[in-house]
Amino acid sequence: MATYRFTVDGKRVSVDAQPEMPLLYALRDDLGLRNPHFGCGLAQCGACTVHVNGEAMRSCVLPMSAVAGKTVTTIAGLGTPEKPHPLQAAYVAEGVPQCGYCINGWVMTAAAVLKKNPKASDAELRDALAGLKCRCGTHVAIMRAIKRAQSQLA
Repeated sequence: MATYRFTVDGKRVSVDAQPEMPLLYALRDDLGLRNPHFGCGLAQCGACTVHVNGEAMRSCVLPMSAVAGKTVTTIAGLGTPEKPHPLQAAYVAEGVPQCGYCINGWVMTAAAVLKKNPKASDAELRDALAGLKCRCGTHVAIMRAIKRAQSQLA
């Protein structure tokens, strides 16, 4: 057992955990956050995606030992209700959410991609988002929302 100190959505936190415990468990169980979600537990669906020092990472397989001293951003830290991130606003404008379970992965992954490359091509976006799952089948609306946000970020 060790104590891990890191920042989540701008707030310094401390979690006592085994080094191999997934960050997702600390975020949900120890810190009481409702996003990210547990999806597959195998880094295959993306529902658990967070940013660690600006990089999109699957928190279900990211060990606590990898986040010590780092900055973690969840979808709640991406924007606020008063000032949503362009992707969050675009998701609402395009009516993307169905069940909403997967949104975390799509928004967080797209945000990281567009931050690095605001002018990413459709092919580059599809490649970056290829590992994400949406069981409701809203992929077309998701891409419309991402393109809408991209036009504001570019």
